[in-house]
Amino acid sequence: MVGVGVPVCVECGTTSNPCRCKVLGPTLGFVAFAAAALVEWPVGALVYCFRHAKGRRIMAHPATVVYPSVSSALPI
Repeated sequence: MVGVGVPVCVECGTTSNPCRCKVLGPTLGFVAFAAAALVEWPVGALVYCFRHAKGRRIMAHPATVVYPSVSSALPI
C-alpha cells in the first residue's frame, strides 16, 4: 500500500530565523497561491479577451502578491 504524504515547501538559506530554513510560511503561501489562482486565472482569462494588460495583471496576482506576502508573513 502506498501512503500519500502532505506536500511541504521548504525554503533554506533565509536570514529571517536562526535555523535559516522556512517550512510553514512557504507551505501556507503555496496553499494561498493555489486558492487565489483557482479563482483569479479564469477571471483573468475572461478579462484578457477584452483588456490585455488588465487580464495579465489579474492572472499574475497570485504569484506576485499572494504567495510572497503570505510566505514572508511567517518566519518559521
